[in-house]
Amino acid sequence: MNNEHQKLVIFESKNIRRKWHQKGWFYSVVDIVEALTESPTPRQYWGKMKQREFIEIEVSPIWVQLKLAAPDGKLRLTDCVNTKNAFRLIQSIPSKKAEPFKMWLAQVGKDRIDEIENPELAQERMKALYEQKGYSKAWIDKRLRGIAIRQDLTDEWKERGIEHPKDYAILTAEISRATFGMTPAEYKKFKNIPAKSKANLRDNMTDLELIFTMLGEKVTTEISEKEKPKGMPDNKKVARRGGNVAGNARKETEKELGRSVVEKKNYLAKRKTTKNLNNENYRKNQY
Repeated sequence: MNNEHQKLVIFESKNIRRKWHQKGWFYSVVDIVEALTESPTPRQYWGKMKQREFIEIEVSPIWVQLKLAAPDGKLRLTDCVNTKNAFRLIQSIPSKKAEPFKMWLAQVGKDRIDEIENPELAQERMKALYEQKGYSKAWIDKRLRGIAIRQDLTDEWKERGIEHPKDYAILTAEISRATFGMTPAEYKKFKNIPAKSKANLRDNMTDLELIFTMLGEKVTTEISEKEKPKGMPDNKKVARRGGNVAGNARKETEKELGRSVVEKKNYLAKRKTTKNLNNENYRKNQY
């Protein structure tokens, strides 16, 4: 399962950051504290709790520090607890929301266990989420297929010894540049997606943009599996070749269509505009 859509869960409009670590979810303590207490200074509240209660009674702390995305988009070490210790934490916070939060937390944990046993459930939940946002079923099918292709590619990169997230970003940029003439960062700027925004570029792509993204990544995977490149320089070459295949196909498509495949508008904005035009034409034809 791709976890990009699972790093945030919501309890009563409050975002709770989490990370899959050591076969379980770990939740941001500060986010839990804020959700339960609505304190304007949850970090200070947690700091006092650590001094007053936990450090005095625990031989080792019930929390661990994991890197989570901060409001500015950067990854920072954050105190986190697993589900078991989250219940212990909740017990120490006087709040009317304690019991509802426990029930919510238990359900969230159960959902993940269910998804591990039956991965199709994860896809169904993602479909429901995209449908709620207004995406069409045809677009959703492409997006989910793209996620699977992306996972195959990252698995292949792991086999080739690529480990660091920065290297994954570099290789992804090679494919994107060869496919669209832009790196993902440049693409986001082109679509007016704020640099610090957590918005996923692919969630803003149109059907054709998704298709060529998938093609570039799928061809890269196939070439890599065949040639088994070693080291970043060789993997970059393979990524560029895979992207070139998609880039050439994009250019041929643009010649046939007489327009650019790369669009400034994101998918939802374009869909909304199209709907409005269709509704206006329908109204005109009624009179």
